[in-house]
Amino acid sequence: MNSNISTNSAIKLNQASLSRLPNNVQIPKYDRTQITNGIVHIGVGGFHRAHQALYLDNYFHQNPGSEWGICGVGLLEFDKRMRDALQSQDCLYTLVERSLEGDNAKVIGAITKYLFAPDNRQAVIDAMAKPECKIVTLTITEGGYYYIEGSGEFDANHPTIQYDLQHPDEPIGVYGFLTAALDRRRQQGIAPFTVLSCDNLQGNGHIAQKMLTAFAQMRDSDLGNWIAENVAFPNCMVDRITPATTPADIKMVTEQFGIDDAFPVVAEPFLQWVVEDNFCAGRPNWESVGVQMTNDVHPYEMMKIRLLNASHLLIGYFGTLVGYTYVHEAMADPLIRQAVDRLMDEVTPTLQPVPGIDLDNYKKTLIERFANPKIRDQLPRLCLNSSAKIPKFILGSLRDALQQGSSIDYMSLAIAAWFRYLNGKDDRGNSIPIDDPMADTLTQIAISSGSDPQPLLSVSEIFGDLPQSSRFVEAVSDRLRSLYELGAKETLTRF
Repeated sequence: MNSNISTNSAIKLNQASLSRLPNNVQIPKYDRTQITNGIVHIGVGGFHRAHQALYLDNYFHQNPGSEWGICGVGLLEFDKRMRDALQSQDCLYTLVERSLEGDNAKVIGAITKYLFAPDNRQAVIDAMAKPECKIVTLTITEGGYYYIEGSGEFDANHPTIQYDLQHPDEPIGVYGFLTAALDRRRQQGIAPFTVLSCDNLQGNGHIAQKMLTAFAQMRDSDLGNWIAENVAFPNCMVDRITPATTPADIKMVTEQFGIDDAFPVVAEPFLQWVVEDNFCAGRPNWESVGVQMTNDVHPYEMMKIRLLNASHLLIGYFGTLVGYTYVHEAMADPLIRQAVDRLMDEVTPTLQPVPGIDLDNYKKTLIERFANPKIRDQLPRLCLNSSAKIPKFILGSLRDALQQGSSIDYMSLAIAAWFRYLNGKDDRGNSIPIDDPMADTLTQIAISSGSDPQPLLSVSEIFGDLPQSSRFVEAVSDRLRSLYELGAKETLTRF
């Protein structure tokens, strides 16, 4: 390793400087000018760059001159920083895989173009309407689907949806862009693209299909029917822990690898992608780079969402209440680690058998991944947008466990910890910033109702009919009372 290269001698990352980068950095060995963009990706964040874009980068090393390059798209004002970084670096960026064995750096070249929608909305529609575009992939977060949790219906009254229905040529939301491009393809006799959701939603393809079709029907019933009949929406399961990029990561890339990169990404070594083989306009031969293509993603999805994502929430709330900053710190606390173990054991009976996976081994691997100190994953990332995550990651298991008559102790504990977290103060009285689209409503209820969970449980768009189960309500009440009276540590000890 080149330990501590000074910032002044670091090489600014771009296409022209690739050959000057140090030998300990892998660089694209294929000709990026020979790649056409068959994929448009909406929501280029750390996860996409450490996951789908890496798989395609590996693919291009085996298949140069490919038609499966990525045109990245940012829809939100928040995406300006990504636009500025990627456009100044020829869309190149550094991915560093971090483990106790060491850090490996690789420059990824799979994204060859980046469009920032607020700069030019038509350019984004054009990119998806072109015949070369065969797949549109999405990482728009759980909350980006305008899906009402309690009912499973489309949130047609959301201001973004209403705006896009009234301004079909100048959309701001994901469905407005997708329907504008699909409508143009339909009118020009071009076959549609596949829509591939890569977000942590159970049945993410089904949800994308239902929501997009509902939106399109409202805009134009013929278009809605055409989409329903012709567009493919495969389900997929994605997995790789990818913390948000920090100033310390940027500095580490400069000092260890001599690269001046405005927006690198760090990730754990583990990587998994399971995709339903259902595409209407062709796809890359992803199997050649380790993607699992299957006719049924459901068991893999349930395993990952119910074990990994649910555990993340429990770690996030308890770690925050105790006063930790990082996931690995929380996992070094034997009480939290034991609670995670027990939550996973409680969820396991709700899972289907997963082809080729040993569940005990998978759970053991999860604990090791969470405890990886090199990743420096921050607890607020795990707690982000919890109102969209709780129903998807925990409530399904809870419903199944109630039906089976099996244990709900730790799932109820996770819900109670969220309610206590929403109070906005940890056990030492320090403020907790709550980052959630429903934050105003939820924090108000949490503060006024304190140790009584009923008012939060009555938020039907999150909990639906679950509060009809007295067993569930009693379990949450008992644990929430304990969290307020004894604190997080004592409550974990009590269990």
